[in-house]
Amino acid sequence: MVLRSSRGRPVAAPAAFIQPCRPTIASKPPSGPGWAHELKHDGYRLQIHIRDGRMRVYTKNGADWSKRYPLIVEAARKLEPVILDAEVVWLDSKGTSVFEALHSRDNDDRAVALAFDLLMSDGDDLRKLPFTERKARLRKALHRSPGGIQYVAHIEGDGAEMFEAVCRVGLEGMVSKKLNSTYCSGRTKSWIKVKNPDAPAATRAADGTF
Repeated sequence: MVLRSSRGRPVAAPAAFIQPCRPTIASKPPSGPGWAHELKHDGYRLQIHIRDGRMRVYTKNGADWSKRYPLIVEAARKLEPVILDAEVVWLDSKGTSVFEALHSRDNDDRAVALAFDLLMSDGDDLRKLPFTERKARLRKALHRSPGGIQYVAHIEGDGAEMFEAVCRVGLEGMVSKKLNSTYCSGRTKSWIKVKNPDAPAATRAADGTF
C-alpha cells in the first residue's frame, strides 16, 4: 500500500511505522458469538510509539504529528515501551467526541488519545496474538496512564443492541472485532465498522465537508 499525504502525494513511511488494520464497512453489525464491540469515536486515527522515554505520534498515513497534542505526549512519556493503535479526539463535558473542535486546531492542547489496540510491548511483536489477549495487555499497559491516553473498553454479545444504543445517543458508530483475530495490516473482514447514518461524520461524508 502506498502512503500518501493529505494532498494525495506519495510519501515515505517511517521505518517503525506499522500499516494500520482497516475495518470493512457494513450496514449492520455482525450477529452471533465470537465478536467484541467497541464505540467508534469521531476523530483522527493515530499510532503512538513509545521507547526509552521518547515518543512519536503518526497519522494513519504515516505523517509525524508528535508535536501536535501535548496531553498525549505527556501521558506517553509515563508508559513502558509500546506501540498503540488509537484515535485522537476532543471530548465535551459529556464525554462525547466533537470532530469540529478537533479539526479546528484550536483545541490541540486538550485533545486525548483513545487507545484500542496494542501492537508491540517492550520490543515484543503482539500482532499474532488474539484480540482478547492484546486488549488485556493494553489495559494493563495503561493502568498508570494519565488522562491523555485512555483505554477503550469493549463488550461481547449482542452487537445489534449496542448499535441501537450508539445511534440513540448520536455517536459516530461502532467497530466489531473477532475475539480470536490477529492484527493484520490493511483491509480485513475480522473488523467490521458500522456507521450511525445520522451522526455528524455521516453528514460530512455525504457533503464532502471533511
